[in-house]
Amino acid sequence: MIDLENIRKTFESAGRSVHALADVNLNIREGEVFGIIGRSGAGKSTLIRMLNLLERPTEGVVRVDGHDITAYSPAQLREYRRSVGMVFQHFNLLRARTVIDNVRFPLRLSGMSRAACTERAREVLKLVGLSDHAHKYPGQLSGGQQQRVGIARALASKPRLLLCDEATSALDPETTQSILRLLGDINQRLGLTIVLITHSMDVIRAVCDRVAVIEAGRIVESGQVLEVFLHPEHAATRSLLSESGLDGGEGWRAMAEGLAGRLLRLSFRGDATSTPLLSHLSRNLNLDLSILQGSVGRIKDTPYGQLIVAAQGAEADLDSLGAALDQAGVHYEVLRT
Repeated sequence: MIDLENIRKTFESAGRSVHALADVNLNIREGEVFGIIGRSGAGKSTLIRMLNLLERPTEGVVRVDGHDITAYSPAQLREYRRSVGMVFQHFNLLRARTVIDNVRFPLRLSGMSRAACTERAREVLKLVGLSDHAHKYPGQLSGGQQQRVGIARALASKPRLLLCDEATSALDPETTQSILRLLGDINQRLGLTIVLITHSMDVIRAVCDRVAVIEAGRIVESGQVLEVFLHPEHAATRSLLSESGLDGGEGWRAMAEGLAGRLLRLSFRGDATSTPLLSHLSRNLNLDLSILQGSVGRIKDTPYGQLIVAAQGAEADLDSLGAALDQAGVHYEVLRT
């Protein structure tokens, strides 16, 4: 659906050039939830604003359905932007207008009749669970409810693409999860393509299908969320995972001191998560297997797990362990022979 090709963005500040994005190439597929993660200043907000040309690239092409939108006329660009909704970190609601008026407002600007605006506003307020709050003001709502109004407003024009700019970073953890569940439901029910930016690996894990990691304006790693989480290749990705506590940290190293045998990192997903694999291997291969560290959880709808294991036994039996793990479909990395 969306292809970014060799995107560069340079700002002039205090007489010098600041490179916000450099050589960014990215593909976003129709109907997926795509996450862009990075620290503050990495360039993720600039990148997401490229998708509706609120920021224009200094160099490069933004293609949507094969069309270069950077070459659009003003009229074509206005028409394209009607197919793109945007949800903001701080809600950006009109405080002096009711909830339903906030949702109707962009529809009225597009020329839709008041009756049609009201009908559509009620539809999307029902979708986000706010039908009973239509005539309240934003100040009477919780933060999570205000963000639901923002989502309803973004959906009112029936967009194909929804951009979420740190949409949950101002919310508490429980409310964040409810908003992420709502976005996942909207993605499934409407087939809507969603692109969200965040600094939280927990957000990526909960709702995204694929992810791109951005650092200093460059995409340093991208792929399926499961693959990136279980097998991170770049130091920036590993650091973000460590800070989120999703990689378990390095506490196992102290536990491994003094233990003989091999150390392995096992990564598994799906049905393998609930299989008593280690007990089978220990019994069948005559090995002592000790779990030094482990975590299990879910990435979107898929169970996953990762364990640090110490294996002790005869060399011949240890040599058989890799083949047994391969046969079981478990990815492993030898940390110490």
